Amino acid sequence: MDELTHFNQQGRAKMVDVSQKSITKREATAQVKVMMHEETLQRIKAGKIKKGDVLAVAQTAGIMAAKKTSELIPMCHLLPLEKVDIAFSDNDKDILTILATVKLSAKTGVEMEALTACQVAALTVYDMCKAMDRGMQITDCHLLDKKGGKSGHFVYSEKA
Repeated sequence: MDELTHFNQQGRAKMVDVSQKSITKREATAQVKVMMHEETLQRIKAGKIKKGDVLAVAQTAGIMAAKKTSELIPMCHLLPLEKVDIAFSDNDKDILTILATVKLSAKTGVEMEALTACQVAALTVYDMCKAMDRGMQITDCHLLDKKGGKSGHFVYSEKA
């Protein structure tokens, strides 16, 4: 494990100094799952949710969240994002999977932006569908893939 870099000499939180790091291309993809009743998923896919197009609104919310990550997570750097893409898939039964991919050229990575985009997109799905399915679960949020930077390429693998 690397030493913790978010603490100053007094043991207090600080934003990491990236001023000496090189600008490199960086990309991160994260996922989250929203578990719901089968009828809820079918109505989302058919565009029959009273509040409107759930996936379009969730996609917009995820993109906005990625852009605002540094305002939500105290030690995150403000980053000039070059790409944010939110994609949806489902098991045609009761699970909606949301993928967020974020890309830029900068001195620090975009893992937090991808994770934040996923979570806010999932929360938006919940908000738009809660009237018919308050028991939805937002679960399994994690980084799938990260490229670029000093630590190199990371690919998620299930823990045994």
